[in-house]
Amino acid sequence: MRDYGIFKTKKLNFKTYEEREMIQRSRELLHELSSRRTVRDFECRHVPDEVIENALKTAVSAPSGANRQPWRFVVVRDPETKQKIREGAEAEEREFYEHRATAEWLAALAPLGTDENKPFLTEAPVLIVVFLERFGMDDQGNKVKNYYMPESVGLACGFLIAALHHAGLATLTHTPSPMGFLNEILDRPSREKPFLLLVVGYPKSDARVPDITRLPFTTTIIDWMQKS
Repeated sequence: MRDYGIFKTKKLNFKTYEEREMIQRSRELLHELSSRRTVRDFECRHVPDEVIENALKTAVSAPSGANRQPWRFVVVRDPETKQKIREGAEAEEREFYEHRATAEWLAALAPLGTDENKPFLTEAPVLIVVFLERFGMDDQGNKVKNYYMPESVGLACGFLIAALHHAGLATLTHTPSPMGFLNEILDRPSREKPFLLLVVGYPKSDARVPDITRLPFTTTIIDWMQKS
C-alpha cells in the first residue's frame, strides 16, 4: 500500500463488475456518447435547475493538476445578459471572419456552415461560461500557483458535456476569440481566463447537423491490442 505520509486519506469507494457486465456497460456508454452531436438550433424551453446543477457537480468531480480545481462555471439564464454575450461574441466573430481567419481556416469551417451570426446565444435557455483560473488566492491575498490548468479545465468540460448529453440535453461549444468581453459582462476577475462558452438546451424538432464522419478508429488509436 502506498505511504501518503502526513496526508489524510480515506478508503476508496470503487465498484467493479464481472467481465460480461463490464463489456455491456462499455457498449451502452459508447452507443450513448456516439450519438452526441453539436447543435446550433435550440428551443427556448426551460431546462430544470437540478439538471444543470447535477451536471456541474459531475464536471467539478474531474481530476485536476495538484487538485487545484482551476475552473469556474457561470450559469447564465437572464435574457438581457445573454443578449450582451451574443453582441460581444458576434462582434469578435465578424472581426474573425472578415480579417483574422486565413483562407485555409475558412475553408475548413465551410462544411460546418458557421458564420458570424450566433442566434443560439439568445435562443438557448442556458449558457454556461467556463473560466480557467490562472492562479488562486489564499486567505492573506497571496497568489497560489495552479498547475496544468488547460488540461484540467478541458477534462471538466468533457465531464460536463457528457453529463448534459446523458440527461437529454444538446450542447454547442463556442469559443469566440478573444473572449475578454465575458469577464466584463459577468464581472469576473482578470486572473480568470474565458475558456469555453457552452450553449445548452433542447434541439428544435427540425434541427439538422452536418453529415460528417469520424476518422477511422485505426487512424486515431495507435498500437491497439498489440500482440505480446
